[in-house]
Amino acid sequence: MALPAFLARERIVAKPGFNRWLIPPAALAVHLSIGQAYATSVYKVALVEHFDTSLTAIGVIFSLAIVMLGVSAALFGTWVDRNGPRAAMATAAVFWSAGFLVGSLGIFTEQLWLVYLGYGVLGGIGLGIGYISPVSTLIKWFPDRPGLATGMAIMGFGGGAMVASPLSRQLMNWYDDDYTGAAGEVASGNSVALLFLTLGAIYLVFMLFGALIVRVPAADWRPHGFDPATVKKKSLVTTENVSANNAIKTPQFWLLWTVLFCNVTAGIGILEQAAPMIQDFFREGGTSAVAAAAAAGFVGLLSLFNMAGRFVWSSTSDYIGRKPIYMVYLGVGIVLYVGLATIGASTVWLFVALAAVIISFYGGGFATVPAYLRDLFGTYQVGAIHGRLLTAWAAAGIAGPLIINGILDMQGEPGNLVASDYRPALFIMVGILAVGFVANLLIKPVADKYYEPKPTDVPEAASTTGDRSLTR
Repeated sequence: MALPAFLARERIVAKPGFNRWLIPPAALAVHLSIGQAYATSVYKVALVEHFDTSLTAIGVIFSLAIVMLGVSAALFGTWVDRNGPRAAMATAAVFWSAGFLVGSLGIFTEQLWLVYLGYGVLGGIGLGIGYISPVSTLIKWFPDRPGLATGMAIMGFGGGAMVASPLSRQLMNWYDDDYTGAAGEVASGNSVALLFLTLGAIYLVFMLFGALIVRVPAADWRPHGFDPATVKKKSLVTTENVSANNAIKTPQFWLLWTVLFCNVTAGIGILEQAAPMIQDFFREGGTSAVAAAAAAGFVGLLSLFNMAGRFVWSSTSDYIGRKPIYMVYLGVGIVLYVGLATIGASTVWLFVALAAVIISFYGGGFATVPAYLRDLFGTYQVGAIHGRLLTAWAAAGIAGPLIINGILDMQGEPGNLVASDYRPALFIMVGILAVGFVANLLIKPVADKYYEPKPTDVPEAASTTGDRSLTR
């Protein structure tokens, strides 16, 4: 189906002199919106009571959204590369907002399957298309600093909950006179339904703004003074290009898939359960020392570290390399998870500190992986390759919450759990991180036989005629 002319890639090619630093705000508009997915724990217990079901049944909503993120990113990655970021961002906005509207209908009518269809399926498609488009666009605008570029794009996704968590709590307070956010209080189902309606409208406007201002670089554009030949000096980095179809035939793709799966599985279990988890860790005699409002604040704090980790760790990878930074994420992550399981319940500040650093590594893993792909496979179809790699996220979106929720459902009822009930799940995460650490060690440069034989639009020499961008 032909796209409307104003969405076409040809209409958004930047003119000479365009400032490339105007692109990160467009990427943030989309990623801050779809990053709301990390704030689902704020109303999770409310949905459990509203539908009179289990944590696992409600956790399926989040898992389904992440599965659809991976599936849609894999299926539409080539479409996004071909049609450009404006069409992709607008499409993502429609699906993401429609997901909230259908999900709201499901809550109002007490039809859980409608919430699965809305937030899980439709919203998940919006997540997948919206996630990959700004990333591949920024990599092309910042070939000299790919880690910084992907960190800028993906930090917005990590920070989405920092906005959505307090906003959701405040909106539920407005829509439910009996809900103040105090310890033990649970918002009504109707207030969550109204929350969904409100968020759907807000995110539609915000994401369409991003689609309006985004631009793509001209085929011959490159930053002033950037010499692509310099990347040959770095280990694991290629100036050749591999197509998406050939990339999935390489062992490097599947080793990196395993690395991402392990890193995400370990982190997503905590994020999806964050608000009730901190209350359960400090529960004595049936009462938690952490109020619901403080738990919502903890979700926001994790979101801040998730966001900061994406920018800081990914930018650091430009200097120390992608493979070493993943050794940090996975190796140090093992130590931190052991600490969370054994001494995490001793004091609140220690629990928060351990969880915050773990989540910063989780976010860093997401932000660094597109640059890792660019290093191994070039920029030719990095968006499509990234989309296919995100099936690892989809698989982790099932595995992480299922491990956490499945074990917790066996331990007791929500509201009565304590720190020791989490210990088996946390030690499972330690084993998963160890598998990812080994997979990362095995990654080597891609064999020559997978390279594209024909020239691509990747510049092969430094700029000698002046930069077409105003910035450096």
